[in-house]
Amino acid sequence: MYISIRQATIQDTLIVSDVLLEAALWLQECGMPLWHDSEVSPESISEDVANGLFFIAEWAGEPAGTIKFQLEDLLFWPDISQEESAFVHRLAIRRRYSGGKVSSALLSWAVKHAQTLGRHYLRLDCKASRSRLRAIYEGFGFRHHSDKQVGAYFVSRYEYEIPPQVT
Repeated sequence: MYISIRQATIQDTLIVSDVLLEAALWLQECGMPLWHDSEVSPESISEDVANGLFFIAEWAGEPAGTIKFQLEDLLFWPDISQEESAFVHRLAIRRRYSGGKVSSALLSWAVKHAQTLGRHYLRLDCKASRSRLRAIYEGFGFRHHSDKQVGAYFVSRYEYEIPPQVT
């Protein structure tokens, strides 16, 4: 099955929020709470969607996952050059599409998108205690950069070195 990825539009705000809320609820049920409902509500994400930061993965035309892609992250990565990096957050997959294909497609897309923008690294963070999630990122090719306390969160920061674009 072909997975396509497109930029979310303001009309997609509910779709993006639904994917994020579904993931948040599942994580809460598994005893690994991540996002509060208020953090991923349509009202809280609508500005980022309108600014073109969210992308939707579709499997056979159905929304299967989402990712937030940005070119600056001064909250979690204030100590690195912002110009050489792209950052991803809020990677979420609908449960019926779990298994790795959609998340891999979104991460591969993010690497290629960052590469076309001339970035040298794709960076992300996650709760340091989430060993299974960390293993997924490491299995994809991200390497552990460092751990950092950011407000109430202790996060592990990861980077993926992007090969130069072949012309």
